[in-house]
Amino acid sequence: MLDDETQTPTLNRGTAARTSHDPRARSLPGAAEGPSPWLLRLIAVGLVLAALNLRPAITSLGALLEEVREGLHMSGSVAGVLTSVPPLCFAVFGVMAPRLARRFGAGAVVCAGMAAIAVGLVVRPYIGSTAGFLAASALALMGIAVSNILMPVIVKRWFPDRVGTMTGLYSMALALGTALAAALTVPVTGALGGNWQTGLVVWAVLAAVAVLPWIVLVRDRTPAPGQPAPVAANATEAPALKITRSRTAWGLACFFGLQATAAYITMGWMPQIFRDAGVSAGTAGLLLAVTMAMGVPLAFVIPRVASRLKNQGPIVVVLGLCGLIGYSGLYLAPAAGAWAWALLLGVANCAFPLALTMIGMRARSGAGVVRLSAFAQSTGYLLSIPGPLLVGVLYQHSGGWGLPIALMAGLMIPQMVAGILAGRDRTIEDEC
Repeated sequence: MLDDETQTPTLNRGTAARTSHDPRARSLPGAAEGPSPWLLRLIAVGLVLAALNLRPAITSLGALLEEVREGLHMSGSVAGVLTSVPPLCFAVFGVMAPRLARRFGAGAVVCAGMAAIAVGLVVRPYIGSTAGFLAASALALMGIAVSNILMPVIVKRWFPDRVGTMTGLYSMALALGTALAAALTVPVTGALGGNWQTGLVVWAVLAAVAVLPWIVLVRDRTPAPGQPAPVAANATEAPALKITRSRTAWGLACFFGLQATAAYITMGWMPQIFRDAGVSAGTAGLLLAVTMAMGVPLAFVIPRVASRLKNQGPIVVVLGLCGLIGYSGLYLAPAAGAWAWALLLGVANCAFPLALTMIGMRARSGAGVVRLSAFAQSTGYLLSIPGPLLVGVLYQHSGGWGLPIALMAGLMIPQMVAGILAGRDRTIEDEC
């Protein structure tokens, strides 16, 4: 275990020892004296592969949206709705994750989630109708939603003293998957004959590979560290934890929702802002790729730094200030300082791995983490749905980017306030 992360809330060593000798734990290879090193390595590989699959279903579609619209004879309004489906599915299906994890085990649910992503990505390009395309996309997004919720839970379950490191690892993989799908979908489509169906379905292969490591954990029903047996948890602990009474939980949900709003606005509209400022289409796409790529190294560094601090408020403020400066630059000189603004907004978007890290730190038990993760992410994604749509409406009715950019910058203020509230050194169990 890493000494620099011992501040992360974990159970005491006596409880850990008792948990490691739970007879249920011996159902997994090497679990009688605690999980074996090979099993931990396999879980780490599974986390990375799962994280790589949490965004390609979205960003690969964005790269070929025009071709999909033409192929399915999809109207512009329906295409607009399609861009709002991911956060809606994340909010709706994410609520299911805690109940599924209690009944089947978190590892089994993540395994099923990866399978759902693979099936959805295979089916949707060839289903032949807009309704079918939306339904298959929803299946893939359901798999993403439950996996989104349970990633912090898996980390807390298997790496309780390395929350920052492991959160950084899978956050980095998530950012890498996002950037790769955005950058490679069009070239891969061209290399495979120029058919948009082939360009979309190829990402199902990565999801199918991600299923394999999680098969080992399908039968893992052991409780998370510090959590009683499943029957007792269902009977006592789960109903006792009233998550909505926690100010920290609400602060984290608002912080998560506002950072998600900024991320979806950036992915959906930043290239258009640069193009309207006179930047070429190719350069505008490259600028977006730079913004997304900033998350690869920083998504590993920020959680490690955050896990060493009792209060994550200072990191929240730094990321928010980067966002404010970036949006101000877009307003004043979008073309002249384009690369600087892209870099700054890339730093600001790293509020996502910070939010995931705080989810693991703001609860003491595995049961608390799963409830907090579900509440913060589902509520947060629900809050993020109107943002991209509102930016489009302001742009259309104002005839320029002044008001939309002012909105983006203005949202940084409540994001910092919510993040400071969520970053305080306390747990939801104390507040509930």
